Amino acid sequence: MPAPSRLEQIAERVERLLVRHEEVQRTNALLQDQLALLTRERDALKARLAAARTRLDALLDQLPADPPESTPTRR
Repeated sequence: MPAPSRLEQIAERVERLLVRHEEVQRTNALLQDQLALLTRERDALKARLAAARTRLDALLDQLPADPPESTPTRR
């Protein structure tokens, strides 16, 4: 079997590069999907945090401004 010509070597390399390119494109698409999912999850968590802060602020506003005077303890 004769050694592959330079042109055949280049063709094989181009084929391998095309296969690798397709793999990278698929990986990139999966990563883009994962990024979109995580971005939505982050945004939902930020919204929940803001709502919790609002509820907490409302509860804090209901507390009396001055704490009640403590009664002296007997010894």
